[in-house]
Amino acid sequence: MILRRYLPAALLLCAFVGIWQAVASLPGVDNLTLASPVETWHSLKVDHALLFSNMWVTLEEVALGLAIAVVAGVGSAVLMHMFRPLRDAAYPLLVASQAIPIVVLAPLFVLAFDYGIGPKLAIVALICFFPLTVNMLDGLRSVDPELLKLMRTLGSSRLGTLVRVELPSSLPFFFSGLRIAATVSVIGAVFGEWAGADRGLGRLVLLGNNQLQTPRVYAGVVILTLMAVALFVLVTLAERVAVPWNQGEDHV
Repeated sequence: MILRRYLPAALLLCAFVGIWQAVASLPGVDNLTLASPVETWHSLKVDHALLFSNMWVTLEEVALGLAIAVVAGVGSAVLMHMFRPLRDAAYPLLVASQAIPIVVLAPLFVLAFDYGIGPKLAIVALICFFPLTVNMLDGLRSVDPELLKLMRTLGSSRLGTLVRVELPSSLPFFFSGLRIAATVSVIGAVFGEWAGADRGLGRLVLLGNNQLQTPRVYAGVVILTLMAVALFVLVTLAERVAVPWNQGEDHV
């Protein structure tokens, strides 16, 4: 069952790596233009200490920024759900905020918070905030009206209905938003490090690109990709524990 489920993805990955190696081996293609999988693997072995020390810096930024986004996103969604005027006022602004390119905001955050971890956390939290808030709000609003009517008939308070019915019902939506946020959080951390940092995998990739160390750049990108996939899998596993009644086959 497991083999049948993951075999197509494994075969597609092998085909991609094979095509990558074949293109990189073509005459006229040097490793400054395109590093091959073999050269990337060699860089992973030779530079592993440098790559993994910077990986932990980026991972710390991702974890803390994502935690801030979860608290802010869930809190904002609950407030907007409980107070209709607040939702009517804030929701259009929330959507409009997504039109602002993060590459423009990143240097502004660095100016505001200096070159420490602050700007990276702000960028990761901002880029994760939208999918978390919108999905959580949709989950809170998706509860069956007949169930809400039943709770009112039983004398449940507004807060009691929120805690006993609406929040549990919104958990599948919350985890859908969290999967998206966990994936894009890595992009946010890289943008933050590109805007200004002295450590981190994003900075190492940028530095390697400027110094024409292409295999190291590809090795850094591979680690960033694996980091995003690992976060996605962790969120999916957490969902299976927290929401056992929502076990679809469309997840990992």
